[in-house]
Amino acid sequence: MWSDERLDDRFNGIDQRFDNLERRMDQGFNEMRTELRELRQIIVLLWGPTMLGVLATIVAVVVRT
Repeated sequence: MWSDERLDDRFNGIDQRFDNLERRMDQGFNEMRTELRELRQIIVLLWGPTMLGVLATIVAVVVRT
């Protein structure tokens, strides 16, 4: 039979493992958010000049005709 102290120790150990898991998951999600933010910035940086090129091409075709 398990004593009250032994059960408390066991459940405290389980609680600590869940707390560690929660911290690691939070850290992982924060890293993922940072990477997604950086990816969005790269997409915007690449998308802007591409759209300007397309618009310039359209304007050049319209002006020539």
